[in-house]
Amino acid sequence: MHMKKRLILFCCLGVFQHAFTQTDFIANKAQLITTLSFEELTGGIIIVKAKLNEGSDSLNFILDTGSGGASLDSALAVLLGLKIEPSEKIVKGIAGIKKVPFTYNHQLYFSNLSIDHLDFYINDYSLLTSVYGVKIDGIIGYSFLRKFIFYINYDTHLISLYSPGEYDYKGGAYLNTKFYNLPVTALVLKDANKIASNFIFDIGAGLNVLISEKYDSANNLFLKKRNRLPVQAEGIGGKKQMSISIVGKVQVGPYRFRKVPVHVFDDTYNVTNYPGIGGILGNDLLRRFNVVLNYPDESIYIIPNKHFNDLFDYAYTGLGIYLVDNQITVVDIQENSPGDKAGFKSGDVIMSIGTRLITNIQALKNALQNSIGKVKVIVFRNGIPLPLTIRIRDIRRKF
Repeated sequence: MHMKKRLILFCCLGVFQHAFTQTDFIANKAQLITTLSFEELTGGIIIVKAKLNEGSDSLNFILDTGSGGASLDSALAVLLGLKIEPSEKIVKGIAGIKKVPFTYNHQLYFSNLSIDHLDFYINDYSLLTSVYGVKIDGIIGYSFLRKFIFYINYDTHLISLYSPGEYDYKGGAYLNTKFYNLPVTALVLKDANKIASNFIFDIGAGLNVLISEKYDSANNLFLKKRNRLPVQAEGIGGKKQMSISIVGKVQVGPYRFRKVPVHVFDDTYNVTNYPGIGGILGNDLLRRFNVVLNYPDESIYIIPNKHFNDLFDYAYTGLGIYLVDNQITVVDIQENSPGDKAGFKSGDVIMSIGTRLITNIQALKNALQNSIGKVKVIVFRNGIPLPLTIRIRDIRRKF
């Protein structure tokens, strides 16, 4: 009897000792630090406002999980009189690769949050400003993102920043992810063949999916009936010629999408890190989810939002349109495209589409999306108004 009591006592002590040890490893709850509003541009691009150092004006930064660091526009850096130092560091983009100078040890102020000791590489973002019609002052990526948990809500256009810790996930699904500074997630593409690969999770890319010609050739992805239409994209290094087509099915985690536009390009500088990574999963698709980016825990959680069933943009014009001297201007025209056949010329300034007066380039892009069929456009050419009729094509249908 005496022995039994001793055994019971020993076991109970063991239970209490084990429970006490477990409490040492229970993570603190993630605490809300601040909430930021953001502007969403076409393609799902996120613009957040912040001040650089004390006393500066509010600046526009693209929030970009596809960027390994933080950067500032070169003209802005000169205007602010920042000390710029040469470096041996190299950045790669879809259209180029180059060494970049740096400016060191700065602060960013977001509402009631400040981030100290940030280093920025310097790059020319005048092309991105021209593309979006919004001044792009810089990009913030991993060096900022790695510090926090981000809840990005595309329904409210709010970003909630939390301290590292236990976060309460609700109503969605984890993605199968890996973090190599840039987050990478599993993606399934199905058309002529079904292919599962890792893709860069890139909310700074205003497209759905981007793959390289090598990836397509190795996997024979597309059905033979698919259109491959020439388009132009913009990124680090300038403009890049690509093609656009359709993939029958795309699966992100447990969520499936049909007839998804996919861009294909000659990845000269291996930006997509093929064959280890298949390509880029962009924000025109990802904006259909509210997203929890948990960098400290190296996890991504997605929740379908009210945009989940939005139509993809299937409209094809073949026109490269930019903001030039504050005018919405046709700059590039793909040969034999609908824009070319309609008679557009480089330098045409777009004034209206249909009965709608166009006041900014975001409004223009929204008006063109899914405007399939004949559309009347008024342009100014050499100061004279000129009506044109463009037959906008559907990239899902064979031309």
